[in-house]
Amino acid sequence: MIIGDEKFGIRELLKSDKLFLVKWLNDPLILQYYEGRDNPHDTEMVNQNFYQQEDNVTCCIIEFEQKAIGYIQFYPLDSQEKKEYGYDDLDDIYGTDQFIGEIDYWDKGIGTRLMKLMIDHLMYKKHSEKIVLDPQAWNQRAIACYEKCGFKKVKYLPKHEYHEGELRDCWLMEYSR
Repeated sequence: MIIGDEKFGIRELLKSDKLFLVKWLNDPLILQYYEGRDNPHDTEMVNQNFYQQEDNVTCCIIEFEQKAIGYIQFYPLDSQEKKEYGYDDLDDIYGTDQFIGEIDYWDKGIGTRLMKLMIDHLMYKKHSEKIVLDPQAWNQRAIACYEKCGFKKVKYLPKHEYHEGELRDCWLMEYSR
């Protein structure tokens, strides 16, 4: 376990988690928010997108009562991302991407709990100066969760992410001490 306890936590991705990712990334409700409904993942895509990540990306599974319920990854921003987001002058800044793949766990406060665990880990164990996210602007549920955890909208990113056949607007959101 990277963070958490037996009831709720985040652990590193295992090869055996591949089936969860294939299941979640073939569900249109999940894909609507993560990757796009026009981009279902087969085993080969999951291998390529989740098991052949750059060394600096930590890929994890979210567990609730020892059941895999979602995915989260975190990574230090590289120099190109720092420049794009306006953080050239910062050394330690992390980004995260996540989704809860088991729909039965939506709207139960788990996203908030997840982000609070991740904030604690990145700010106090990794000594990050800031944490950033870039949710699509239309995803009000995610934005509300992040704001509840202390993230602030800092920059509107027009046509930032390709999703379901078009470039979508996003918000750059940051958490800082």
